[in-house]
Amino acid sequence: MTINRARRKFLGTVAAGGASIVASRHAAAAPQAAAPKAAPLTTPRPAVLGGTPIRTAAFPGWPVQDSREEQAMVAVLKSGKWGRGVGGQVKAFETQYAALTGTQHCLATANGTSALLTTLAAMGIGAGDEVIVPPYTFVATINAVLMLHALPVFVDTDIETFQIDASKIAAALTPQTRLILPVHLGGSVADMDTIMGLSTARNIPVVEDACQSHLAQWKGRHVGSIGKAGCFSFQASKNLNSGEGGAIISNDQALVDQAYAFHNNGRPGSGSDFAYRHAGLNLRLTEFQASLLMAQMTRLETQFAHREANAAYLTKQLSQIPGISPAKMYPGVTRNAYHLYMFRYDPSAFVGLPRAAFLKALRAEGIPASSGYSPLNTEPFLASVFASTGYQRIYGAATLKSAEERSRTPQNDRLCEEAVWLTQTMLIGPREDMDHIAEAVRKIQKYAGEIARQSN
Repeated sequence: MTINRARRKFLGTVAAGGASIVASRHAAAAPQAAAPKAAPLTTPRPAVLGGTPIRTAAFPGWPVQDSREEQAMVAVLKSGKWGRGVGGQVKAFETQYAALTGTQHCLATANGTSALLTTLAAMGIGAGDEVIVPPYTFVATINAVLMLHALPVFVDTDIETFQIDASKIAAALTPQTRLILPVHLGGSVADMDTIMGLSTARNIPVVEDACQSHLAQWKGRHVGSIGKAGCFSFQASKNLNSGEGGAIISNDQALVDQAYAFHNNGRPGSGSDFAYRHAGLNLRLTEFQASLLMAQMTRLETQFAHREANAAYLTKQLSQIPGISPAKMYPGVTRNAYHLYMFRYDPSAFVGLPRAAFLKALRAEGIPASSGYSPLNTEPFLASVFASTGYQRIYGAATLKSAEERSRTPQNDRLCEEAVWLTQTMLIGPREDMDHIAEAVRKIQKYAGEIARQSN
């Protein structure tokens, strides 16, 4: 899908651009709170109009690695035990990650998509079932539903927070609703009080897509530990990274046992025979990835605190600029992982300068930024899926047409026209980097009229 490929390319460009930044910069202690830097008395011309860019240095690179990762990988290599079941690294990681997230069980998987697919399959989600999903998310959330021939039902976005609007979920429920699948987008947290209250009242389980929100918390509880299960991704751009990888956390032993069998081609966790208890796939994590994750976890908390402090400082600055609205958090969000720093851009405060021109001007200043997701519920591939023979047989044309009408999301459509993203790697450098971002926005606003005329 074009937008998702563009996002991956954008994330990779930011990461690659900072490869020369020294490791000590990444591991610096979290900056202390300070007053935002004041705008200069005179604003120099923006780079897009021939001025000097605010910065030419790259933002910090990703991933951060040192001898810890090297030693971990070499140890697995020399052991000759590279796969799950013959070595102990995957199990050790699962034990550590369960403890880190305050849950009883963790099952490592090949990636975040397979964590979602495995969880839904273990819960028996399938043909004829409806699953509540947000339209503002990476496509993997929806693909996990579609692969099981269930029907995704989209609920509009809270434009202020970029999260699913929990107040609109109840109206989307039907007797066929089997699951609520909120996404904790960008490192923040959905309104879990409202969602879990609805789950209890209607007896509909919740699975948390926490693929972007490692260590984020709702009222002191780690995301993923609040619903029936939580799913995480360790893909290359993620705050906890093994190139590819995923995990499921849960306090439900029976669910985890079922998930283990599914991700192990239908074979249960104990025994070495070839008796297949369930249908399934091979979605196992390797020993190499598990060892890499445990090495990465040694600096996870320090990086988290650094991002959070820089994000708070940047928010103070950007909130003072007319037309820039940083994503808000619900009162229950006690920790935000800031996998993405997101804000909304209002062209009317920039003399009508289109968002595309604003982004181009930001990049010219040395500030890489993207426009984020497009409306997932209107992607053409969904129409193709629903028109397929299988979906037509399962649901019928009338039900699929009704699902399309129920899945209209006007607030999300607006958000997709206004959103601007900065990646998590831009938050792990020094405080000065935040000043550069804010200065670039101020400079563009000062000359917005001239930039707009040049863009026409």
